[in-house]
Amino acid sequence: MRFDGKTALVTGSGRGIGRAIALKLASEGANVVINFFRNRKPAEETAAGCEAFGVRAHVTKADIGDPEALKEMFKEADEVFNGLDILVNNAASGYNRPIEQQRPKGWDWTLNINARSHLFAAQYALPLMRKRGGGVIVGISSLGSKFVLPEYVVVGISKAAVEATTRYLAVELAQYNIRANAVSGGWVKTEAWQHFSNLQVVANNAERHTPAGRLATPKDMANVVAFLCSDAAEMIRGQTIVVDGGYSLRTPG
Repeated sequence: MRFDGKTALVTGSGRGIGRAIALKLASEGANVVINFFRNRKPAEETAAGCEAFGVRAHVTKADIGDPEALKEMFKEADEVFNGLDILVNNAASGYNRPIEQQRPKGWDWTLNINARSHLFAAQYALPLMRKRGGGVIVGISSLGSKFVLPEYVVVGISKAAVEATTRYLAVELAQYNIRANAVSGGWVKTEAWQHFSNLQVVANNAERHTPAGRLATPKDMANVVAFLCSDAAEMIRGQTIVVDGGYSLRTPG
């Protein structure tokens, strides 16, 4: 198996894309640190699913938007697994509102969780990966980093920051045998969709617009993340891989 004996930490892995990533890595041999902030039960369910593959799973509560909590999470992971091989910065939040309704608090909340944590999680992961001889960091982005989506301004900006940070990580951490890339999801249907007021209209339009004939799933995202974490992706550095079934290749109409 590709990740036999390795340890992965996946933020926000109680549900959705994070859960799919944790399960995928566990299915290929990785021990997994499951992070959550508000709801422990889904995180424990993810951990149980991982352990069913015969690996170890550890559940940790941490608000990744809080630098001290983020730092403690990596300290805990090190105490449990004595190092880290894979970091997937998946957890995200944000205020989906039009520009005229945005507030500074929403900006700070969104940027701290989605973007600042990507940088400092990598910083805290660095000594854990160095003791393993290197590692892989993957950030999760979205099409809103490049395209203007409804009510998505602060989230889109934060995701653009994730992609920019990824490029810096790829260059500066290469000396430690650490690779960094990002995966950008198109219209991936998860629980987060409930925050869009026009959900069903958006979903129907997106599916009709996608050349692949269907929307991407959390499993699709997890498969690409796993590939980037594997040795087969050794020479892919600082890139953002889009997983959208071709959605972003077509003009509206």
